Amino acid sequence: MNMIAPIDTTHAVVPDASHPPAKRWTRWQKRSAILVPIAIAGVIGVKLFDHSDAVAAAPPPAPVTIATPLVRQISEWDDYVGRFAPSRSVEVRPRVAGEVTGVHFRDGEVVKQGQLLFTIDPRPFAAALAEARANEASARSALVLARTDLGRATRLIADDAVSAGEIDALRGKLQAAQAALAAAQARVRARALDVSFTQIRAPIGGRISDRRVDPGNQVAGGEGTGGTVLTTINALDPIYFTFDGSEALFLKTQRNRQPGAAAPAVEIQLQDETSHRWKGKLDFTDNGLDTHSGTIRGRAVLANPGLFLTPGMFGNMRLASAATKPALLVPDDAVQTDQARKILLTVDANNVVTPKPVTLGAVVDGMRVIRSGVGPNDRIIIKGTQMAMPGAKVAPTVGKIAVSGGADAPTTQPIAGEATLSGR
Repeated sequence: MNMIAPIDTTHAVVPDASHPPAKRWTRWQKRSAILVPIAIAGVIGVKLFDHSDAVAAAPPPAPVTIATPLVRQISEWDDYVGRFAPSRSVEVRPRVAGEVTGVHFRDGEVVKQGQLLFTIDPRPFAAALAEARANEASARSALVLARTDLGRATRLIADDAVSAGEIDALRGKLQAAQAALAAAQARVRARALDVSFTQIRAPIGGRISDRRVDPGNQVAGGEGTGGTVLTTINALDPIYFTFDGSEALFLKTQRNRQPGAAAPAVEIQLQDETSHRWKGKLDFTDNGLDTHSGTIRGRAVLANPGLFLTPGMFGNMRLASAATKPALLVPDDAVQTDQARKILLTVDANNVVTPKPVTLGAVVDGMRVIRSGVGPNDRIIIKGTQMAMPGAKVAPTVGKIAVSGGADAPTTQPIAGEATLSGR
């Protein structure tokens, strides 16, 4: 029988609670104990190195170009929208009825006053004229006879060969013959007019529309609008520009107008143009405001020798509202937007950027009029506004503001919404 040998505890080591056993480190722990301080020292070194580089790489002041606002004399204008209209327009209608036998123009061409346009068959009217002339000849013969009879009877009065009653009757016949001749002559003139009306000529010069009837058609004649419309003619030189102005702009113009002054000048820009190249003057202002729209109708007149301007074309017109006056001008792209405000970036004596809110005016040849907010001695940043931060220092270079064109009294274009009008 196998017996388990008893354990010999004589030489066994019993741990002492007051002396814990020594800690044994593994190889990984020893390596970590060496690497961790090195890593910490490296991180500290990197931080110190990065900080020194950041200090060394601090950006220099932003380069900007500055200039004081340009002080110029300008003429302020108010903006209107309207359309061109012919200075005269005529509907060509026949005065007599008949058959159209000829058309003597090309559709859309420019015609001169008195130029032959249509011919109506003149034969019926020529026959009526011949009849009227025959009646005139008969009336003239009757007049000659009545005058002869009266003369013969007058010579017999001294011999008491005729009575006073017979003399009075002969005088009456003479007067009736004179009246008959006058009536016959009037009928001749009327029939001659009818013959002349068979040739329809241009009442005015201008550009003609297309023909409304062709040869062979019967047309109705008459006065006023009773006749058939054959075509229309528009006089284009000069040409009108009609527009509607608001009551506020009308009051402004009236207050600025001097008694006895010349008609205000106007300049018009077409839809595909970049400048107001068409010059004219105010020609007419209506005698009252429209009670429904609150606007007043106005009209300008322009020379149009080349007949380029055409009725119905839209245009943007500006009307001189006052005499020239001094104004501060800055480049329009120097104006910045700060939420709902418009500002200019200025540079003070210490070259620190200071934003200043401003009130804008019109545009003058690419320059913006500044009505308030800066003075003529303020140094405005005109280039480099993207790099200039409010409160930061900059490195300014002095520049100069110049208006293109070099006009002594440049004209202004209104701010959007400053003048709102509806064209007819």
